[in-house]
Amino acid sequence: MALTERNDTGAIAWITLNAPHNLNALSNAMIAALQAEFDTLRADDTIRVIVLRGTGKAFCAGHDLKEMTASRAAPDGGAANFKDLFARCATLMQTIPTLPQPVIAMVHGIATAAGCQLVASCDMAIAAEDTRFGVNGVNIGLFCSTPMVALSRNIPRKAAFEMLTSGAFVDALRAQDLGLINRAVAQDDLETETLALAQTVAAKLGSAVRIGKQAFYEQITMPLDQAYDYTSAVIVENMLQQDTEEGIKAFLEKRSPNWEQ
Repeated sequence: MALTERNDTGAIAWITLNAPHNLNALSNAMIAALQAEFDTLRADDTIRVIVLRGTGKAFCAGHDLKEMTASRAAPDGGAANFKDLFARCATLMQTIPTLPQPVIAMVHGIATAAGCQLVASCDMAIAAEDTRFGVNGVNIGLFCSTPMVALSRNIPRKAAFEMLTSGAFVDALRAQDLGLINRAVAQDDLETETLALAQTVAAKLGSAVRIGKQAFYEQITMPLDQAYDYTSAVIVENMLQQDTEEGIKAFLEKRSPNWEQ
C-alpha cells in the first residue's frame, strides 16, 4: 500500500497521507513519500493548487514514536538516525513554502507535534470543527523544538509558548482565532469548503500566483524598506506579463480574461 496517494481534479492535486494504521505518522518512509510527491509537483505546470489531507481518524499524529524508539538500539543510541530524521523532516517542511503552487491543508481528527508542524507549514488550512491541534511532546519529556519553528511563525508568541509547555490541545475554533488555520467548518462540509477555496485560487492567473507566493515568503522576513524595494521590482515584473495586461484590459472592458497560462 502506497503511503501517499495523488488524485488530480483539473488543476488541483490532492495528496493523501495513507497510513491510517498509525494515524498517518511522519515515519521515515512517509517523509520520503511526501518529499517525492512535492518534488514531482514542483515541476508540474498543470497543477495550480495542492491539497494535503489524511485518511482514517487523523490528519497526522506527528513522528512515528515506535520507529524512533527502535532507533535507540543503534550503538550511538540512535543519534545518527535522529539527526537524519529531523534533518529530512525540516527539509520537507521548508519545501512547502518554496513550491510554486499554494498548499492547503485539509485537517480532521488530530494534528499533533510534527503533524501540527505540517499544518503550520502549509500556506492555508481548513479544519473540521472537532479537530484538535497540539505540540504535545512535552507530555512525554520531548519538547517539540522543531514543530515550534513553524508554529511560532503562525501564531502569537505567548500562545505558542503555552501550547509548547503545557502540552494541551486547542480546538479548531481556537486554532482559527490564533491564525493556525484559515477557518473551521462542519465535518460534513470539510471537503466542499476546501475544494471551493482550491478552485478559487486555481482560477487565478497561475504565473501571478507563483510570483506572489515566492514574494510573500521572501518579503516577510525583510526590514520594511527592503521589503518595499523587493516587492516593487516583483510587481513591475508581474505588470510586464502579457497575461496581466490582458487581465487589466478584461477588467476595464467588463469581460472575462483570456489567459494563456
